[in-house]
Amino acid sequence: MEENQFLFSLSIDPATKAYLNDTSKWARFLAITGMIVLVIVLIFTILGATVLNNASIITVSGEQQVEGFKNSMRVGMVVGSIIVTGIAFIPLMYLLNFANKMKKSLALNQQALLNESFFNLKKYFRFLGIVLIFVLIIYACIFLVAILASGSVKY
Repeated sequence: MEENQFLFSLSIDPATKAYLNDTSKWARFLAITGMIVLVIVLIFTILGATVLNNASIITVSGEQQVEGFKNSMRVGMVVGSIIVTGIAFIPLMYLLNFANKMKKSLALNQQALLNESFFNLKKYFRFLGIVLIFVLIIYACIFLVAILASGSVKY
């Protein structure tokens, strides 16, 4: 029978080891799938902004102004997509690092790798928490602006 490993006064028994192994497999799957989706979205955004430039965004008199506006929209769309992709890629990298180090630590029974694995999981959740707080603040600001704007409208 396999001897238990001790971690912070807790033991990792075979059942826990199996759960952690399954967790690392799913985390790896989700991280790689997320990265693939991000790359596909980025590729389609860049293609949509460059190759599909015949799509009309708005129709206004003054063709030069419209073309300048279209080009600005394309550049903004690509830059925004790159920024969002970069932000979304960071937690996926933490998740992938967690999965890889967890799998390796369980296979080699190395405490240091297990610690690094959980550290990456901590960074993953901390990053998602910070992004969530940021999004909630933006939503609250939009909500307040909408309330203030609706109060100032005269019928």
